[in-house]
Amino acid sequence: MKKKALVSGSAGFVGRHMVRELEAREYVVSKIDLLEPGNSRDVIEFFEMRNEQYDLVVHAAAREPHRAAIDSKPRNFAYNVMLDAAMFTWAMRTQQRHVLYLSSCAVYPLAYQARPSAPLEESDVNPDFCDEPDSSYGWTKLTGERLATNARSAGVNVTIVRPFSGYGTDQPENWPFGAFLARAKRREDPFTIWGNGNQVRDWIHIDDVIQGALALVDAGVSDPVNLSTGIGTSMRQLAELITETAGYKPAFRTRSDKPNGVEYRVGSTERLSNYYKPKITLAEGVRRALEGEANGPFGPGS
Repeated sequence: MKKKALVSGSAGFVGRHMVRELEAREYVVSKIDLLEPGNSRDVIEFFEMRNEQYDLVVHAAAREPHRAAIDSKPRNFAYNVMLDAAMFTWAMRTQQRHVLYLSSCAVYPLAYQARPSAPLEESDVNPDFCDEPDSSYGWTKLTGERLATNARSAGVNVTIVRPFSGYGTDQPENWPFGAFLARAKRREDPFTIWGNGNQVRDWIHIDDVIQGALALVDAGVSDPVNLSTGIGTSMRQLAELITETAGYKPAFRTRSDKPNGVEYRVGSTERLSNYYKPKITLAEGVRRALEGEANGPFGPGS
């Protein structure tokens, strides 16, 4: 008998890649997302009404977890906390076999991300004494991790992953990589970069996000684990790489009136390396993304 999986947020960037990989592994996948064709049920409503048990529940649902919305739509905080609470309440009530919780690198204390420093280690988040994380979204995910701990105490297997800056061919323009990719395809000149352009991020390809997360599920890991590469690349460097790969050299214009985010966010790979090592370099990921247009958003280039 085939295993059954549920993916919340299945129409989102992470969710749809997760669905595709689970189906490739011959799971029977149930998808829950208001953007799925023919689905009119809110994710919270689903968790309130359903009692079915799954071999794996992947909770990737969140309302607009991108920088612009995080900074400008404070009501999303309340909804995302309720969303995670509804899922974990349901998981405990129905005794789901295994939950994969998509947390975030936003849980790390802001004080550790103000300037170049050592890679962020999972132990930098103290569950008993929390320094201020990155914005309301960081608080959402810290709360979710505490809910995960409670669910584990109630007998539910939970794996927590903290993805850093995931990217890929079909990422929307709400995220920096998706925006840069679209600008390069339009050959914009000047090329706009939000903030000061010096913000450093740890870019990890969506294929490595998915494979790394599932490797941790397969190993039954319960402690939080970064999904990261340990390599820092600034927004300006990313823009230069994308435009160079696209074959043109625009002028670059930074926008101080747009969200900048934290200055330096790179993740330690020490825990992850025990189970999985990212395989796709940023240069290769950029090449795939630019070539992926000809294949369609879900073709080989993704």
